[in-house]
Amino acid sequence: MLSSVGCIRATNTSLYSICRRQLYSSSKPHLTPKHLTQYFTKHNIVSMATKPVRFYKNLSVDQKARVVGYWLLGCCGLVATTVSVGGVTRLTESGLSMTDWKFAGRRAPRTAEEWEVEFDKYKASPQWKYQVVHSGMTLNEFKFIWYMEWGHRHLGRVIGSCVVFPTLALLTRPWVSNKFKLRLAGFSSLVVFQGFLGWYMVKSGLEDHPESTDIPRVSQYRLASHLGSAFLLYLTMFKTAMEILLPVEHSLSPALQNLRRWSGGVAVLAFITALSGAFVAGLDAGLVYNSYPKFADSWIPSDLIVFSPYWKNFFENTTTVQFDHRILGHSLLVAICAVWVMSRPLVLPKRAGVAVNALMGMGWMQVGLGVSTLLLHVPTWLAATHQQGSLILLTLSTWLYHELGKKKIKMFKR
Repeated sequence: MLSSVGCIRATNTSLYSICRRQLYSSSKPHLTPKHLTQYFTKHNIVSMATKPVRFYKNLSVDQKARVVGYWLLGCCGLVATTVSVGGVTRLTESGLSMTDWKFAGRRAPRTAEEWEVEFDKYKASPQWKYQVVHSGMTLNEFKFIWYMEWGHRHLGRVIGSCVVFPTLALLTRPWVSNKFKLRLAGFSSLVVFQGFLGWYMVKSGLEDHPESTDIPRVSQYRLASHLGSAFLLYLTMFKTAMEILLPVEHSLSPALQNLRRWSGGVAVLAFITALSGAFVAGLDAGLVYNSYPKFADSWIPSDLIVFSPYWKNFFENTTTVQFDHRILGHSLLVAICAVWVMSRPLVLPKRAGVAVNALMGMGWMQVGLGVSTLLLHVPTWLAATHQQGSLILLTLSTWLYHELGKKKIKMFKR
């Protein structure tokens, strides 16, 4: 017979530890499935394993809402991590190392033969043709860029699983309002769209352009769309989480309402500046003029407008793209300073005061990161930090806008 020692402490000990202790203390060295079934039934192991599920069912609607809010914050953390890895992937020219795409993904090569097969696929790509002429690449160097892209893709799939499957469960819950179900469906749709958009972006870098002498890279238009949709997913989930976890209960004076409009404008300008940064990264425009505040010896570079039609310069001329990003960055800092100055004479809600001060500090830090990245010729670690700084800036501006807001839609039926 199996010993029952230790069952009294079952509620404070892991299920694995209980089973292991009981099995090893048994006088029978060979246990059959029948013995295990009898033991699980006798000591109510199934009930213990399902205890977290039963605990969740017994929560009130308000408590369940907080669980949903923390889930959304966790998804925001995953998106931020994936954006960071994606930035490093782009900066290390790793995004074109995988020349195919499967919806469910695939495991990494394990043997030397499998790595050679993967390397041969890469050798058929335009990027390899450039590498072999200019610098070459060893198999170990290829493994690094391959793992960067592979990790970035699998992080995206983790986000998809963490967003889509809980959403499907919440869509069936009667205590979730129809309006909130629409938001959840929007999050899931955006996640799936992101996956296809990522591969659509990579495909643009696998197209051969024999007339080009520059290193093959993905389309800057598709890169900006990919980054912009990731930021949009992050911000909408973050704003929703704030509405659940930190609901606004106060009414706003006309002065605070005006400050709220300004903070919304800062958030929009921060988003546009981040998209401008995607064009800088996509064209390697940060390597054109590595001087500050002038462009070499001039305030206005001579090659600012050289493409025809005129509008192409803003998206395809590296000089114009860097010039625009500088202007947008400085304009954003001026707008942040204006919001901070406007908030000084006002009596702000406590959390709004913290948000506006944090936004002011991060605004100056982000400009410092951008200038340092430029002057140091875009080192990978610093450029990736600058990109994450833009996401932090967007987070703080969105938080401030939320704290100066008003009550939102009813998300849960109480």
